[in-house]
Amino acid sequence: MYREKFLRRLPASLDEFCGPARGIVGLPLHVAWSGMTSYDLEKPRQRMGLYRTVLHEGLHDDLPRYLNKDLLVQMWPVLRGLVGRTVRTVWEDAFPQIAARARAAA
Repeated sequence: MYREKFLRRLPASLDEFCGPARGIVGLPLHVAWSGMTSYDLEKPRQRMGLYRTVLHEGLHDDLPRYLNKDLLVQMWPVLRGLVGRTVRTVWEDAFPQIAARARAAA
C-alpha cells in the first residue's frame, strides 16, 4: 500500500522533471507542511532538503514542477540514502538511469 502511494505519483519519464536548477524555490503547504517552505538551490543542504521533501510529500503534479532531471540524477547517490527503502526502490525501479548513477558512484 505504501509502495503504491509512491508509484501513483510518478510521471512516466525523467524527461518530465523540468523544475528549477537555481534560485529560491517556495513549496506549497501541502508539500512542506512541516518545517521549511523556501529553499535556496545554490545551497547544497537546502537543495537536498527540498528534494527529500518533494520525494516524500509531493503529489503527481508537484514532482515535475519542483524537481529538475539533471539535479535529481546528480544528487541521487546521496539522496537515495535519505529517502528510505520504499521510496528508493520505487524510484530506482521506475527510472533505471538513477539506479545506474547510484551504482556508478559506489
